[in-house]
Amino acid sequence: MAESTSTPVAEAGTEPRGTARHGRPGTLRLGALVRWDTVVALLVVVVLIYGFAGVANFGSAINLSFLIGNTIAVAMVALPMTMLVVAGEVDLSVGSMVGLSSALMGALWNANWPIDYLIVFCLLAGAVGGLLNGWLVTRLGLPSLAVTIGTLAAYRGLAQIILGANAVTDFPQNYLNFGAGRIGSTFIPYTFILYAVLLIAAAVVLHATPIGRSLFAIGANREAAFFAGIRVKRLKLAMFVLTGLISALAGVIWTLHYASARYDNATGLELSVIAAVLLGGVDFDGGKGTLCGAVAGVALLGVLQNLMSLSDVSAQSQTVVTGALLVISVLGPRVARQVREVVRRRRSATAVPVATASAPDVAGDA
Repeated sequence: MAESTSTPVAEAGTEPRGTARHGRPGTLRLGALVRWDTVVALLVVVVLIYGFAGVANFGSAINLSFLIGNTIAVAMVALPMTMLVVAGEVDLSVGSMVGLSSALMGALWNANWPIDYLIVFCLLAGAVGGLLNGWLVTRLGLPSLAVTIGTLAAYRGLAQIILGANAVTDFPQNYLNFGAGRIGSTFIPYTFILYAVLLIAAAVVLHATPIGRSLFAIGANREAAFFAGIRVKRLKLAMFVLTGLISALAGVIWTLHYASARYDNATGLELSVIAAVLLGGVDFDGGKGTLCGAVAGVALLGVLQNLMSLSDVSAQSQTVVTGALLVISVLGPRVARQVREVVRRRRSATAVPVATASAPDVAGDA
């Protein structure tokens, strides 16, 4: 199993050692500079500098707190989504699962359930929804894109049946403070602590455990991973369950942050999540990508949306920008890989004559 997963890890993170130092000593490694996730991280820095320097109120503690709080749900769902896309699958029902979790939370609160119990029930419902998606994909062999488009509509419809057009707002104040409050006098929301824990756990699993190496192997070549002994269906099923669970958790956080449980909460969130993950350089075909890139994609999308809101850009125009970034995120990494391949071939072509010229003349010495 170890041999079958070594190659995909190399594709996901760095170039193989044998190709890392082609060319003369001191030659600039252009391939490293055009890595898509590096470009996105640099863009985040550039956009932040522009925001602090050129947009009024962007650097205020209140705005930064709103920026992070409004992005937390997308950032949380992007973590399991990254793992799922790395494995060659996708879940488009995450926004509807966030809405279903919110609707369940409101309906159960109206039914006088203790809030701790209803939160646990919402998480279980999310896991069951993810299990259904995963079962349809792994056991029946249906494409995840088609399955989750169907459950996207089904979960949203179920949320509307459960709560209707009502909005529930009278949740306990200490929970609302957690959802919308900040740590002391800082701009960091309490919910960011939960996200940081999930981020560390996801990074360790994806990049430092056999599970992560198996996900890369599955995305790179499903059949090869299967014959190498990786339990492909079981691992994919677990990723769908995890995605549903975290989406339900994001629904709880969303409800507490905005102090409102509604069936239409997080409508369109799946577009932002997919755009952020792909924008961070995770290959939609699977087998390549980094969690750091996905986090950078979330940050870039969140900061841009915040800047547009401060500049009075309409919500419709923001959706257009998100869609454009989604297209760019699909094309960009492919162009970057082609550039790296051209650079690698040129280095190989220049290295061969140098090696030939420096080889000793065996016949002459004889």
